[in-house]
Amino acid sequence: AQLVESGGGLVQPGASLRLSCAASGFAFDNYAMRWYRQAPGEAREWVAGIHTVPRVTKYADSVKDRFTISRDNAKNTVYLTMNNLKPEETAVYYCNAYNPWTSNEFWGQSNQVTVTS
Repeated sequence: AQLVESGGGLVQPGASLRLSCAASGFAFDNYAMRWYRQAPGEAREWVAGIHTVPRVTKYADSVKDRFTISRDNAKNTVYLTMNNLKPEETAVYYCNAYNPWTSNEFWGQSNQVTVTS
């Protein structure tokens, strides 16, 4: 099983980025997908999640109305669209796949997002 992330980078405050996480080697449709982030010196925190069916989405309060999580099961890919980014959101972002029936779980390799002027 593998989760390959892409789309991170260096942006200015207020900018947008879209992270992608491509899954392979497991039944993507059966997994809830989640994004986490870890800022320097901080604990890893949950950012957003999307269920399998129905595709219910949930967000941390700090990103609600600015971030959107979505999934394309045909492409085995989950996305995190981040708008109006803030400097304090500089972090390493992780994609996570979780099967609620088996408790199997996989992590992506991480993706750096830096927000600075």
